[in-house]
Amino acid sequence: YIPIASFIFKMECDYPAPLNGKVLKLHFACRAKLPYGSFLRVTSSNLWGSTIQSGSIASTAISNTDANYVELDSEHKIIYSSSVEMVTTPEEYPLWKTRTPVICVVNSDCNDNIFQHKYRYLVVTPGSAITDSVDVVTSDEQDGVVNVTTWEDPFDDMSHGDETKVVKKKKSLSKLPFRVVDIDMSLLDPESVKETALSYPPRADGRFLENVHIDNFNDPNDTSFQAYKKTLEFPALNESFMEEDEESKPEDIIRNKRIFLVCYHLPVTVAKNEVSGEYTAEFTESLIAKTEHGSITKTNETFWLGTVSTKAESEEEREKIRSVLKPLNCFPLFFDDETVDSFYFGMCKQILWPTFHNIDLIDIAKSGWGKHSFVHEEGRIKTESDNCWDQSRLDIWWHSFMAVNQHFSDALMKVLKPNDVVWVHDYHLALLPKLLDDAESCLYGKRVFQKVFFLHIPFPTSQVFRELERGEQILEGMLHADVVGFHAFDHARHFLNASKRILGLSHESLTGGLIGVKFRGTKVLVTISNVSIEADVVEKALESQEVQDAAEALRLKHKGRSIISGIDIAQGLSGVSLKLLAFEKLLTDYPNWRDKAVLIQICLIPSSRIIDEADTLSHVRFLVERIKKAFGSNVIQYEECLGSSLPRQRRLALWLASEVFMSVPIREGLNLLPLEYVFSRKSPGTPGVTITSEFSAVCSILNGALRVNPFDIQASSTSIDTALAMPLDQKISRRERDIQFVSSSSSGLWTRRVLADLADVTMSTAKEKQKEKNRINSSDLDPSGFSISSAPLDTVAVAEAYNIARKRVIFIDFNGTIVMKEPTGKYLKRSMLGTSEAKPPSETIDALIKLCADERNIIYVVSGDTEHNIENAIGHIKGLGLASGNGGSLSHPTSESGKRKWIMTNLGVDWDAIKKVTLPILAKYTARANGSFVKLTSSSIGWSYYSCDPEWGSLLAESLVIELENKLQIFDVHLVTLKGVVEVVPRKLNKGLVVKEVLRRNELPDFVLCVGDDVSDEKMFTAVFSVIAQSYSAGRSIPHHAYTITVGKKVSNASYYVETAPDVADLLLKLSGMTYSTGRAMSWDSDDVGQSMFES
Repeated sequence: YIPIASFIFKMECDYPAPLNGKVLKLHFACRAKLPYGSFLRVTSSNLWGSTIQSGSIASTAISNTDANYVELDSEHKIIYSSSVEMVTTPEEYPLWKTRTPVICVVNSDCNDNIFQHKYRYLVVTPGSAITDSVDVVTSDEQDGVVNVTTWEDPFDDMSHGDETKVVKKKKSLSKLPFRVVDIDMSLLDPESVKETALSYPPRADGRFLENVHIDNFNDPNDTSFQAYKKTLEFPALNESFMEEDEESKPEDIIRNKRIFLVCYHLPVTVAKNEVSGEYTAEFTESLIAKTEHGSITKTNETFWLGTVSTKAESEEEREKIRSVLKPLNCFPLFFDDETVDSFYFGMCKQILWPTFHNIDLIDIAKSGWGKHSFVHEEGRIKTESDNCWDQSRLDIWWHSFMAVNQHFSDALMKVLKPNDVVWVHDYHLALLPKLLDDAESCLYGKRVFQKVFFLHIPFPTSQVFRELERGEQILEGMLHADVVGFHAFDHARHFLNASKRILGLSHESLTGGLIGVKFRGTKVLVTISNVSIEADVVEKALESQEVQDAAEALRLKHKGRSIISGIDIAQGLSGVSLKLLAFEKLLTDYPNWRDKAVLIQICLIPSSRIIDEADTLSHVRFLVERIKKAFGSNVIQYEECLGSSLPRQRRLALWLASEVFMSVPIREGLNLLPLEYVFSRKSPGTPGVTITSEFSAVCSILNGALRVNPFDIQASSTSIDTALAMPLDQKISRRERDIQFVSSSSSGLWTRRVLADLADVTMSTAKEKQKEKNRINSSDLDPSGFSISSAPLDTVAVAEAYNIARKRVIFIDFNGTIVMKEPTGKYLKRSMLGTSEAKPPSETIDALIKLCADERNIIYVVSGDTEHNIENAIGHIKGLGLASGNGGSLSHPTSESGKRKWIMTNLGVDWDAIKKVTLPILAKYTARANGSFVKLTSSSIGWSYYSCDPEWGSLLAESLVIELENKLQIFDVHLVTLKGVVEVVPRKLNKGLVVKEVLRRNELPDFVLCVGDDVSDEKMFTAVFSVIAQSYSAGRSIPHHAYTITVGKKVSNASYYVETAPDVADLLLKLSGMTYSTGRAMSWDSDDVGQSMFES
């Protein structure tokens, strides 16, 4: 044998046309000595397709997201590969030749006019069975499947040099070798096209040309293996790349980047000298304030953007404030009083703050959030409410919320440069990441900034979050960041659950304890990062004489008593009333502490929630007076202070004098006061005891604290008794559990940790891009074992090929392609897939009407839906062909309006017998899941759980598949789970039947377009090439251009992909000559008010 070339091919072109989408016809020949009864095949347009077929009964993977491919090494998974038959004769054996050509299309840029096609030779043995956990099947000539029993692996030690060696699946399919044929695209030039090699079938003389070279099965020296041999060098290069990346530290990636810390309240205090009129400014106590220890400002140029609490009545005063803040790298923004009232005191504090703290909107509107007066009447508390809730205010507040976020975005875009890092803090600016993303995409055409969003308050359960009228927009705004951070896992868990149940987004665990949420084709990193106090600052303050003297004064004032201290915001969620009730219970049940304990309670009044604060203070004052009246004034010292914080010196003095610190909020984000207390009682001082609420974020940080449920008054009072009576050795033991973290986790270190997570995202993205580049350069395969050969669709090239074509055929999927579909994992869906309500937007229908009016076009919409639903949606369009039930019934184009005629496909299945077995089972599952229903078409029986709770529906679907598999083994059917539906369908049924029927009954066109979005559409893609190959062998003319397109970048038999369904609509508009985009029309929310929220 002469192993120096790899193919015989013929290419034709009748007129100038774009190379993109050009149909190529390739013939192959190979010498192979195979066992008796085995046959040789060559892979078709792709090495491996993504269609999942069956053994006895096949079922696709059931999950909350659509399954487009399977895990190769998982159990009982079956991979489908399209291939072309090769034949031989007794005279020519062992020479095998393709009976029909392999059809492929040019779907990428060609380097030096060379287009590369990858292929493999497969051996099939009809009737054989493979017991390995991963099976591969390929097509036969009767639209069925047959097991792949052997393929080449001449680079395996066990099979090297033995062409008859049967190579079983001992390694992952991604590791198997492949061949490459280089096609000179310059031959497609109409001026220079000529027959360079004989096309099979051969010429009339029945001979091959003498210069034709033939592949040799399992021969590693074949030149067509040269590209694969080069890939064997790439693992070392990849490993070197990985090692180089691993040596890179996050600091190296972030170093020298400018960092913008964005928050509504700048961490500064601006004071005005009333005499001189001049302003002064300094950083306050804040996580994001500039610090001396470990600050990121030492390695990165850092800026702060936000508002100041100081009012500036004139532009002159604003300019003075800007000037005094400029040396601190702080940029202030100013808003009028009306905007502040609506944005901050309205939307933020009256809606978002309580909602994020898990307060139901019903509670906000009706119970406990108005202004109350408390009076004592016959031993009971009587309330008189003056609460007023006006839902109409939400629209005004929301528009102010959008306006403020937009103002922040506009201000940032004036100063940001590519590669800058933007770190957005807290819920006030939840829309900002998306607004920045939109702005940078508009300005630069891509994402050029890195964004972090960190939430410092709790995140609510998905059930509470769904009550927000604009909750989806807030969630999407946060998800446009590269990293979303939380202080506690509970908060992150609620965020992940909301993303899943509200937006239908899935997440996965990543290396290093991180979590990735799949959003818009990327992974958003979710991180949990804890932070402590500035230990060096607190240490210095503790040494001051002022603090020591104040602490001693408190001890003398309450001599002989153990001090229990607490500093809380005077708001309902702080749990001050519950703390007082627990203290009252302690004095009642443990009378020995009446003369030995005192509670020092300080309530801070920030004036951010005035009604709530007045309500809380009224209740607290009532309880304080009741305690004093019952047990004397010496058991409690109560104080109220204006502002949101107490000066550090006063706090530290209180901590030094207190033996117990108690903070029992009902809901709370991060509160650093318990950590400051622990540090203040460090060695060699006497340790104190911390009592924290199990509903607080600090509860998961302080392992040595006593944890209580503040609603359990009896347990809380018992915990106070335990704390007061705790032996010294136990106090020391509890302190030692926490002191290391408290002392060494400064805000500077916390900042670096979060930025390190951002660096991890950057490094991961860089690695993925490098791997993809290596795969492209080396013609390597995707690790899953499939060939990801789809390329981004060039709509201009499609339009050019369409316009010059004399005859065209277009196949379009329905749900998910021209009708938007929501993810199956989404809890509440606005769509009703599988019903008559599912219709394309009006612009798309207009485009279809115009396309169907063109006599050169034949257009079919192929759906898995029922005849009634598909006809109700688009059946009125004249000249449009329809297919329902995934090809089970067909309605050819009609020039008249009225009732359509449907032709049923006979697939040899006794549906009456199947219904007797299936329907009782489906009825049982339907009764268990509200929202589920039985879906009957002419060619399938389905159970839809699309509108159910996604988790419950998925669990039931898994059980249903197992039960149906057992019951239907004797029938020629298989199971498919897709788009929230479990369907029983004939084994031979697929959408490819429609493609074959339409193309075979008409003269083949010059132009073929086929578009789909999921696994059920893969057979349409392979059918296009199958018919073209068979037509060519039969001497019929074949298309010059063929475009098979999948929606979304994924493993597919399609040659091209578009990102989203609106891109399909835009393509149809372009082909029809219409110029406007349907991007907005494809949205679920067609309400103009809702859609304009991110505009201007």
